[in-house]
Amino acid sequence: MKVLVTTRHRGVFAGEIDDGADLRETSLPLRNARMAIRFGTTRGLMQLAETGPTDSSKISAPADIPVLHDITAIFAITDAAWAKWQAA
Repeated sequence: MKVLVTTRHRGVFAGEIDDGADLRETSLPLRNARMAIRFGTTRGLMQLAETGPTDSSKISAPADIPVLHDITAIFAITDAAWAKWQAA
């Protein structure tokens, strides 16, 4: 499942979690993850889940994160947004 994840440390990541993952957990592995270093959005954080990074966004290189700690929210991400995350 492709998701946008926020952490207590103000981290914002797009990545993949297992379809059966318990979304109530505060720590999960995240595959094919990229971090939003700068949002670059005009409609806030959730724009990254709806339409993806903009030309003004700064997005990290991809990496697998074996355990992402202190998760505060998990958002569904659209296919169009995921494609932009992958191209960033």
